[in-house]
Amino acid sequence: MLEINKIYCGDCLELMGGLPDGSIDLLLTDPPYGINADDAAHNAAQQRKKAQKPQDKITSAVKSKAGRGWIDYGPGGWDNKRPTRAYFHEMLRATKNQIIWGGNYFADMLPATMRWLVWDKGQRGFSLADGELAWTSYHKALRIIDYSRAKALGDGKAHPTQKAVSVMIWCILEHTDPGDTILDPFLGSGTTAVAALKTGRNFIGIEIDPKYCEIAQKRVDAELAQTKLAL
Repeated sequence: MLEINKIYCGDCLELMGGLPDGSIDLLLTDPPYGINADDAAHNAAQQRKKAQKPQDKITSAVKSKAGRGWIDYGPGGWDNKRPTRAYFHEMLRATKNQIIWGGNYFADMLPATMRWLVWDKGQRGFSLADGELAWTSYHKALRIIDYSRAKALGDGKAHPTQKAVSVMIWCILEHTDPGDTILDPFLGSGTTAVAALKTGRNFIGIEIDPKYCEIAQKRVDAELAQTKLAL
């Protein structure tokens, strides 16, 4: 059995095998979509760096709109394919209820459902999506949160597909009770863990990339320190 309020670095398919059936209250996760978002962010950031060369400061900056303001998270590779059916089987087996962001990318591996969650980012016609969708296991009405892209950036992005803390808090408050445990097997930079702690819930986080495990742990430690100061 995995311990609560701990981050595990490894392949979640193997680690979830240690969880009994239905032992976790909620799965809340954002798996890789298989759309190369990591490489896209890296390539755009590289364009921005080239545009900032002194001799090209004016002309290249105009040509390289895609690179403006993009953070270089380094070369990726983790978003070049979707998780297999085996991963989804384990996620659904080990948890009582599930919220899976990017559910529209996994519709062929998930059953039909009534409640979808919608994150409306408050912009239309932008180069990125107007919003994001989450598949859930709940037979309830669809729900929408309005939370701007600008507010989300206020969290300080450490991951190219990082979710806003406030969006994850909304998911948690709508679907769990204080003291419940939340599993995120694709933890990334740790947003789900931070949101769980902020709402008085427990978490189990799994992330395969050591770099992001370290970032997630620092964010969790900072949240725990802030909690102690508030007491």
